[in-house]
Formats: sequence, structure tokens, C-alpha cells
Amino acid sequence: MRIIVGLGNPGREYTWTPHNLGFHVIDLLAERFGIHVTRPEAQSYVGLGRIDGHDVALAKPQTFMNASGHAVSDLIERYEVDPSQAIIISDEVALPWGAIRIRERGSAGGHNGLKSVIGALGTDHFLRVRLGIRPEFPVRDLAAYDLAPMGKDVREAAAKMIDTAADAIETIVTEGASRAMSRFNRRDTPSEGEEETSC
Repeated sequence: MRIIVGLGNPGREYTWTPHNLGFHVIDLLAERFGIHVTRPEAQSYVGLGRIDGHDVALAKPQTFMNASGHAVSDLIERYEVDPSQAIIISDEVALPWGAIRIRERGSAGGHNGLKSVIGALGTDHFLRVRLGIRPEFPVRDLAAYDLAPMGKDVREAAAKMIDTAADAIETIVTEGASRAMSRFNRRDTPSEGEEETSC
């Protein structure tokens, strides 16, 4: 089984903020494959189902972003899977809007949600799908930017990226991470040696 977790913050006020893109990817996957992500367990809302014949658990932690690791750790324990079978979806301020970066392991790059996951699991060996939200203008407070509601034009760009991210995750589940990385990782993403930073 694959555990697919979208990181975000619970609460209507956060729904259309860049920090909640992970939740939107989970919602789209749920819609595509008829999975109801409504089951309260492991400090998350969870939905069990299949993606092209493969068993998955879709999850949206309700712990708030900075404590996401508690929920992910509970999910890993609840479903008795190895952390390497988890796919974590998050925003990434180091990537431009529309860019997607898939990695099989690595540092949190300053992202508090991923930092929490790595700390709770005791390993960085899990798949992460990062969605670019880099602003096109100077921003003094990146944390405030990440938690501010997106405008209509940005929502349109976000919707396309969410759709592509869902395609990427389906590819990971059905064809493997290597195929997904070659298909969806863009040239304008940071190289393996570059540090990624987010909120």
C-alpha cells in the first residue's frame, strides 16, 4: 500500500493559500478515483481506495503544517508500511509556479512540514512531490506570502499545477518514481546539490 499525504493547514481560512496545495492534490486524486477522504484517524482525514489497481490511503493531516510529522508517523504505524512507501506533497518556494519536483529523499530545505515529517519518521527516505510557489516579485515575509489567499489569476495557475501533480502521483504509483521523475521534473528546478528553501 502507498500512503499519499498532502500537507496543509486545517481551517477554511487556509483553503486557498499556497501552503495548502497538498490538500488540493489529495482532493483531486480522491475525485478522480472515487475515494472519500472523510475517515478521521491518525490525526488526519483518510480515504482508502485504489489507483489503477494499486491500494492507497489518501490523507490530509489535521495537525497544522508544523506538526505534520505526528500525523504521518501515525499513518505509517497504522497501515504498517515502510516510510519509503509514503508520498508527501508540499509547496516549495524555491521553485517557480507550475514547476514540480519529485525526489526520493533529501533534506527539508527549510520547509517546516517536511522538517516535522523527517523528525517524526527518523529518516528522509520517503518520496516527496513539491509544487512551486515562488513569487514573481520581491517578498519580505515568505511565511505571510505562503499563508495569504491566492488571487484569481494565481488560482488558475495553481489548478493546472495541481492537475499535473495528480498525474505525477498516478505515475509514481503505477510506473515507479524513476519514470515519474523523468517525465515531470522540469529543467528549471534546482539541481540535486542546491538547497531548497520554503516556509
